[in-house]
Amino acid sequence: MGEAQELQLSIMAQEANEASSPGHTNAPDRSLLPQRRSFNWWLKVAIYAFLVIAGQSVATLLGRLYFDKGGDSKWLATVVQLCGFPVLLPYYCIPAASRNPITKNSTIQFKQPSTLILASVYGSIGLLLALDCYLYSVGLAYLPVSTYSLICASQLAFNALFSFLLNSQKFTPYIVNSLVLLTISSTLLVFQGDSADDPSGGSKTKYAIGFICTVGASAGYGLVLSLTQLAFKRVIRKETFRVVMDMIVYQALVATCVILVGLFASGEWKGLKKEMGMYKLGTVSYVMNLVWTAITWQLFGIGAIGLILEASSLFSNAISAMGLPVVPVLAVIFFHDKMDGIKAMAMVLAIWGFISYAYQHYLDDRKSKNENKNVNGEVPEASSLEKING
Repeated sequence: MGEAQELQLSIMAQEANEASSPGHTNAPDRSLLPQRRSFNWWLKVAIYAFLVIAGQSVATLLGRLYFDKGGDSKWLATVVQLCGFPVLLPYYCIPAASRNPITKNSTIQFKQPSTLILASVYGSIGLLLALDCYLYSVGLAYLPVSTYSLICASQLAFNALFSFLLNSQKFTPYIVNSLVLLTISSTLLVFQGDSADDPSGGSKTKYAIGFICTVGASAGYGLVLSLTQLAFKRVIRKETFRVVMDMIVYQALVATCVILVGLFASGEWKGLKKEMGMYKLGTVSYVMNLVWTAITWQLFGIGAIGLILEASSLFSNAISAMGLPVVPVLAVIFFHDKMDGIKAMAMVLAIWGFISYAYQHYLDDRKSKNENKNVNGEVPEASSLEKING
């Protein structure tokens, strides 16, 4: 769910219709033009990026440790991915005037959606998020953490596919190349499953279940991400820090309630006390594992929010995806996962696919900046002509 926290934060920037304001001129909005970045800005971005990569990596490893040392409840493993959202609630105690918007283009007034519509949006995406997190837990329970993380790289491919279907994203050669590479990377891992580090114990059935659930969770992540983006574009039509926090908190609240129902309905809650007593690292380590898993997912969320505020949602998503190859390396160090030829090839293809995906967004960003610079260059030229004519 490191990925699942990040999914609510990938939002398309909304265009401001400045022509409707009094005194509008053809001069460009200076706030939209590239500005020099200060040392403090780079420092904050570095800290937020560290929280994203470290939070995602540590939380995934702690989830694997839970299953590796005697934990068996997939419902509980799913709850801790979601239940940490109360640490974000103090934000609502901050005076409204002190809350900074994500963009400066949020002054356009739209008719606010009704409470029923918002509840439907939060509820439907929250239900999908709950299913997505549960599938991630099943995958993590049955797969080596390195294999699990490499399969999760396919989320970029699913994200592009659903964005194409729901948000009219264009496919470029670099995006298509990324989709092909990530698909091949995940397909190669089908041939794994009999190594000594396999949590399924060599069971082909469990490995297949883990593989299918992880691929399904990655597809679900892409769908949730695209639906969230669609909701901000078509329903909420605002991009402030408040609405982002609302989306995170309410979706997590719905998803947590659904998973808690599953935990009690399945009867797994009855065995949690016994599971705690039989945990190989002790009762205290059992509790601390769950607590820190929940906290690290929230640290991931804070870092992702920070990157959106300081840079863009696209940059936040790219940093999160960049952290996926870190987990297999850490898994080799801490869990002694084997990095055989197939897994190494899958990792290289996954990194290659990510670079291709990120490079396309770099080209888009550079093109956008060049257009802004061109607009900026037209203003002094116009002023010079006025002086000559004058």
